[in-house]
Amino acid sequence: MLANARARLHRLEPPEAARAVSAGALLVDIRPDWQRCTEGSIPGALLIERNHLEWRLDPTSDARIEQATGHDVPVVIFCSEGYTSSLAAASLQELGLHRATDLVGGFHAWRAAGLPTNR
Repeated sequence: MLANARARLHRLEPPEAARAVSAGALLVDIRPDWQRCTEGSIPGALLIERNHLEWRLDPTSDARIEQATGHDVPVVIFCSEGYTSSLAAASLQELGLHRATDLVGGFHAWRAAGLPTNR
């Protein structure tokens, strides 16, 4: 399942993800609160836990966030290590968010790359 999901994604290494965010992509942290408290967070990332993701980012949902303005919005999902995020990004693509992808290595890789974190 993971290999199939990743085959559809153009996954981003941390520096590529940072550039995508600078260019306007939404950076979405899907980790649960306890994990963010333990590991830290990325400044400016939207916090949408995994079990809320599809209905919060689906531009046709009544419960969407204000940034979910259409199916062309670029979205970079991340979790702790980059496994759950691949499945989540593939799920968003199934909803029609064709520019959804994920961060290779997740939060741990972002931090190891020396990119900004809170903590």
